[in-house]
Amino acid sequence: MVHSFSLVDALSLGDLKVFLGRAARLGTGSVRLIGGQGVLAVYASVLAPKGLLDDAPTVLGLRTFALTDKTVSFDEIVSIRAFLERLALLSVVVNDEPGPVEISLPPSEGLVAWAGISPPRGGWKNLGTVDAAVLEKSAGEGISEVAAALPPDTGEQIVHKVRSQIWGRAIPAIERPTAAGAAFAAVSLGFLRHDDPVALYESGPWTRLTTRRGHVLTR
Repeated sequence: MVHSFSLVDALSLGDLKVFLGRAARLGTGSVRLIGGQGVLAVYASVLAPKGLLDDAPTVLGLRTFALTDKTVSFDEIVSIRAFLERLALLSVVVNDEPGPVEISLPPSEGLVAWAGISPPRGGWKNLGTVDAAVLEKSAGEGISEVAAALPPDTGEQIVHKVRSQIWGRAIPAIERPTAAGAAFAAVSLGFLRHDDPVALYESGPWTRLTTRRGHVLTR
């Protein structure tokens, strides 16, 4: 079992902390870390079905980071909170020094339902680009609608149902059926910039939005 991995520099460490912090604010308590062939893939669940009869879409945010060791391989699900605590302590020690940064993995969380739905690694077909303004508009409208539909102290089950209905709707301006939750994830995880193109891909039932800052995968 792999207990640690090394990012290429302190800048990558800072980017990882920012991504985890944003993912934590979306309500997901864990992330999936997949290391292999010199790349660390960090998946965070933005929305996922809760049970076989739940028709909510699966919406995942993904950031990748370069690893110094191309032979290391692992696939672990860890608590975001525990991971951030370790990274915070490490940041004090590293203090922007040049060179690789070794990071120890927190204890595994075990299996979680959303991590059992894995997007494909390959076979993606490029469908062109999407205007970032379209995604920002869809996310803004959905955020307002969710806020209006959910009074304070609403139960978790109702919150999930309302969010699933709103974020599960297709974005009308995108020809390939793409859940509005993808726009919400792209905005909330900081993947969008007005001057950056957003590439659209498909692979079977999966859709992927890709920018220079990250990826959003939906099913």
